[in-house]
Amino acid sequence: MFPESHTGYSYEDCRATADWLLAQTAVRPLVGIVCGSGLGGLADMLKDQVVFNYRDIPNFPQSTVRGHAGQLVFGTLKGRPCVCMQGRFHLYEGYPIQKVTLPMRIFKLIGVETVILTNAAGGLNQDFKVGDIMIIKDHLNMPGFAGNNPLMGPNDERFGVRFPCMSDAYDRELQQLAMDVGTELGYGHFLREGVYCVLGGPSFETIAECRMLHKLGADAVGMSTVHEVIVARHCGMRVFALSLITNQAVMDYDSEEKANHEEVLETGKQRAEQLERLVSTMVTRIGHNNYS
Repeated sequence: MFPESHTGYSYEDCRATADWLLAQTAVRPLVGIVCGSGLGGLADMLKDQVVFNYRDIPNFPQSTVRGHAGQLVFGTLKGRPCVCMQGRFHLYEGYPIQKVTLPMRIFKLIGVETVILTNAAGGLNQDFKVGDIMIIKDHLNMPGFAGNNPLMGPNDERFGVRFPCMSDAYDRELQQLAMDVGTELGYGHFLREGVYCVLGGPSFETIAECRMLHKLGADAVGMSTVHEVIVARHCGMRVFALSLITNQAVMDYDSEEKANHEEVLETGKQRAEQLERLVSTMVTRIGHNNYS
């Protein structure tokens, strides 16, 4: 018996949560989508919805952030069975990192094969503009450098191996699919790709921190996604992630600019429709051609 078995993170606990959900809905999702700040509209596109409030799901954490609805939505996206998290969990809310990533294990146990994660992020790359959509090709896991990794503690082989590879964390075929779909939809001028850096938050970064991260090779910075990616890959699911660049990180001491959550939500609103179209079109193609 694992020491975490009483905390809601053990295989048995996750299995019980997954079984509870499967008993409540006939939808058997193959794609799991996580909606970032201001991007919850993705879930609204699902047809034949079955909605669960996080507080009603056994063992599930609850979202405390404005702009995150806090519900799990099952349904179909253009005929494809999906499950969508409207609102995710963050280290800055005070959750243990295993709790932040618990939904990825639940996704795996209900049959999800591909995870699509979205987030709002600050742009570090000087070529990026507010409103750009960045396809994530790799990440820098700053909390991981300090020993805060979601796979810490005993490893249950039923989820995955002790030392999972991360050099292929972001599925290259899905990145190419996103580029192809984006070009078709006429989004080429605001579609970028780059490296996402995660920090703990909730305070936004200092100017010195932004400069340092940019020097280290980060194109965008945020407070989510990476922990979920690590657990999703540990479980053997394919991962695609994108960032909506909602503010330009302040890199200059003479600048009067300040990052704020309202700006993040406003940019999300403005670009959300295009982002939703990009993701929904991708979902219809996953499982076809080379993208299966």
